[in-house]
Amino acid sequence: MKPIRLLLVDDDPLVRAGLSFMLGGADDIEIVGEAGDGTEVAPLVGEVRPDVVLMDIRMPTMDGLAATEALRKRPDAPEVIVLTTFHADEQVLRALRAGAAGFVLKDTAPAQIVAAVRAVAAGEPVLSPTVARQLISQVTGADPQLERRKRALARLDALGEREREVAVAVGRGGSNADIAAQLFLSVATVKAHVSRILTKLDLNNRVQIALLTHDAGLLDEDG
Repeated sequence: MKPIRLLLVDDDPLVRAGLSFMLGGADDIEIVGEAGDGTEVAPLVGEVRPDVVLMDIRMPTMDGLAATEALRKRPDAPEVIVLTTFHADEQVLRALRAGAAGFVLKDTAPAQIVAAVRAVAAGEPVLSPTVARQLISQVTGADPQLERRKRALARLDALGEREREVAVAVGRGGSNADIAAQLFLSVATVKAHVSRILTKLDLNNRVQIALLTHDAGLLDEDG
């Protein structure tokens, strides 16, 4: 198997050195580049073609949020994991909305960071449903909930009934196998539904499906 090509982005050289030492020891991960600011990300991505970018949120010139938004607009965009020191940071949620596949705390155990890179490279988000709900509830409490719900429900109107059921199940953290058992479908059919949901709603990943169903208030319903 080809190693996972990883780009490290953090304005602190010591943090980059520590991450490089930690992640470079994994046989299936190759550090293909490092950047100290968001402005350096796009050129480097074009040059080294990473599979995953480990992106710091706070950087002096161009922060990780702006860099993630710009990066995920590319047709060949790598997956992005954002790095943060605080799990309830509002910027983390904005990064997820921009298309990041999840986040890890900077004090996360090395083995878990390695596992997160592997998971994202395999197409799986690295944000557990429990942490996602905690994060969302903490950073969206002051938002205009009614307008957000209306907008989310309007977007979800594009889905068929079965696709909507699958979207809600994704929002509740179900794996493809879990959803298949719950809705009496095959795993292949669930995968096809998820793919169509992402296309219809112009989303990047399952985390964004979860955020949208949360905004619509569908995760509060019995089911």
